[in-house]
Amino acid sequence: MTQVGEGQETTADEAGPVMTFGAPTVGEILAERYQLQEHVNDDSAGRQVWQGIDVILRRPVAVVLRYPGGDSATEMLQAAVAASRVIHPNLCGVYDAIDEAQRAYVVREWVDGEALRDMVAANGPLDPARATAIAHSIADALAAVHATGMVHGNVHPGTTLIGDDGRVVLADARADSADTAEGDVRAVGGLLYFALTGTWPHAEIEQSTLPDASRDATGSIVAPRQIRPGVPAYLDDLTMDLLDKRVAAPEADALAAELDRLDAAEDEYEDVGPLRFAQATSSEPVRSTRKIVVGVGALVVIALIGLIFGIRAISNSGKPNPSQTTQAGNPPAGAESGAGTPSGQAEAPAPQKIKLTADMVRIVDPPNGTRDDSDEAKLTVDGDTETGWETQRYNQSNFGNNKKGMGVLINLKEPRSVSDVRVETSVAGVAMDIRVGTSDPGDSRQGDAKIVADYKKLGEADTSRTDGTKEIFPVFDPDQKYQYILVFLTDLPKADDGSGKYQVTVGNIEVYGN
Repeated sequence: MTQVGEGQETTADEAGPVMTFGAPTVGEILAERYQLQEHVNDDSAGRQVWQGIDVILRRPVAVVLRYPGGDSATEMLQAAVAASRVIHPNLCGVYDAIDEAQRAYVVREWVDGEALRDMVAANGPLDPARATAIAHSIADALAAVHATGMVHGNVHPGTTLIGDDGRVVLADARADSADTAEGDVRAVGGLLYFALTGTWPHAEIEQSTLPDASRDATGSIVAPRQIRPGVPAYLDDLTMDLLDKRVAAPEADALAAELDRLDAAEDEYEDVGPLRFAQATSSEPVRSTRKIVVGVGALVVIALIGLIFGIRAISNSGKPNPSQTTQAGNPPAGAESGAGTPSGQAEAPAPQKIKLTADMVRIVDPPNGTRDDSDEAKLTVDGDTETGWETQRYNQSNFGNNKKGMGVLINLKEPRSVSDVRVETSVAGVAMDIRVGTSDPGDSRQGDAKIVADYKKLGEADTSRTDGTKEIFPVFDPDQKYQYILVFLTDLPKADDGSGKYQVTVGNIEVYGN
């Protein structure tokens, strides 16, 4: 990960070349052409980044040195060779890649400006329109790289450079056999998350010295909109979809087209409509994500010019794929058994929103609820966030009178695979959890009491209050099937009417699965 310098003017050393060996020094000439002028920093891989000048063409350059050279430097040099073949305004130009055995170095374009990492560290998170524009530029660059069959492998706030002239540039490709085009695309989601929150999703993208993303009690990443009010819903959904490996990632050109649409709208996101990906390079059906519908997007036309600069003494070597680590949890209690995906079969399709109708939901309100609001259950699945189930007002946040809670029971009509449940409330500060059972004992006080007694809560962490008004519960086991799901409220926030009572409105509930 590289940072750029202060953008000062660069001139060649009038005293002439200083030929040295070992550690580089100011004024040293590399390959009889590239004069080192200032040590900028060392990146996380231990490489030295220098500002220099091409004494032949009289232009500033960045020099990335690695010790030693030889076989251990092959990955870096091969990535530079690949990057040099793609010319794009949002890609940092690569000029040279040289192996001197005791050291190796890549010479690339010098960008006057700063890295996204340093910009956010100095000034705080960016406004949504600026974050969108930066992500759009990076997605455009990746579309150009992927169109050649190559992968970048190092999309990060430290390699995303913002020029003083406003140009956004992706630098320092690192791709090896373990990197994928999908990883590049998901990293754009990481850039969006970082630009909007100032933190980086370690588990979802890769480990970094940057602070980790905010997480809830279960360890799940918290959406930008829950951290920072004012993040548009569509941008929030797009960011979270890219970070969610259960949701199929779009191709880079489709992502670029969607970001172009959002970028063109600037901050008028209310008018841009649902997210939509148009796969410009494939006739396959468009992949579904949160609030994403099949639509027709603009095609991204990328002009690629093959260009190979002088590359010297690069040896051929490779390395095996590193072992992959996956996270697995214990199957939640109370779920109905279902068969997992057998080895060798196709991967399960991306989760879809399960259509919920009024006859699939009801209010659960034991033991002494008035049941006067039973008809409002249907308002939680009507798709209108302006309507919803408004709880009764209580003198205590935890209801009192031995009442453990209340909620909305969902009957999916048949056992189904479920990925997550999403709940939107009128205000934050609601304590909610998801519970599951094997039957509905009846719409009565006795039936409700049995549900509360028998249903099992999913997730091992204690229930905590919501930080925002939209909460996602990814607590389901992919190898289980569920029919009866209870969205259970155990503690209420104060009503917003100044009465001092406790109340909330559940405006929308969505279930995603297959």
